Amino acid sequence: MNFEDYQHLLIQDESGLVTITIDRPQAMNALNKAVFTELNEVLNQLNIYQALKGVILTGAGSKAFVAGADITEFAGIEQGTAKSFLQLGNDVMNRIESFRRPWIAAVNGYALGGGCELAMACHLRIASHHAKFGLPEITLGILPGYGGTQRLPRIIGKAKAFELTLTGEMIDADLALKLGLINHMTPPDELLAKSKEIILKIASKAPLSISRIIDAINFSSGHALNEGISFEGDAFTWLADRNDFKEGVRAFVEKRKPNFKGE
Repeated sequence: MNFEDYQHLLIQDESGLVTITIDRPQAMNALNKAVFTELNEVLNQLNIYQALKGVILTGAGSKAFVAGADITEFAGIEQGTAKSFLQLGNDVMNRIESFRRPWIAAVNGYALGGGCELAMACHLRIASHHAKFGLPEITLGILPGYGGTQRLPRIIGKAKAFELTLTGEMIDADLALKLGLINHMTPPDELLAKSKEIILKIASKAPLSISRIIDAINFSSGHALNEGISFEGDAFTWLADRNDFKEGVRAFVEKRKPNFKGE
């Protein structure tokens, strides 16, 4: 697919495996309105990319994935308007989380504040050994505004989420792995390769199942168990009526690799 040229994003497409690099190394890839606007535009393009396998999101350079939000923009927030200021960023993160192909955050350095929140919006997180994570907003007299107080306890549990947000302390990749904040930890030079390996493994599976699994797991947050099981059952029923399910069963019986077509 031919992606537009962006000022703050570098886009690489390898036969449907798309890598997006936030390219503001002079600002440690900090998030600002321009970055969110461009990410929103890329999401529009990805939505119509039929051959998309998945997306890897990373940061330029070796120091930072995203070191946070661009604090210089905070000075322009007028009284009573902060929630509307956050809207674009939250819309982008919600779109990533609900996207029906996998997004992997390849965390190559600092993932602080909005950067940690952006990584948490992705479906999976892979980090290099020297990555650092944190939500230090409390040191500025605010709180995480891009879903940090909502996604973090869902990922690592309430008690540890309280500790990290109330102290504002950074944690290293080793602890992030133990807490379940990241899925894998790699040497820096293996980070993208590991991320691509996982995307391609997922892409080899039934595409309709991938999208419905993402829907179902996202639905589980904020809904009672019985509601989630009902949602899951509806998704199962829909998939069971598709040709890919019939192909999967035939392939299993015939002891061969299935040829899923997204039908």
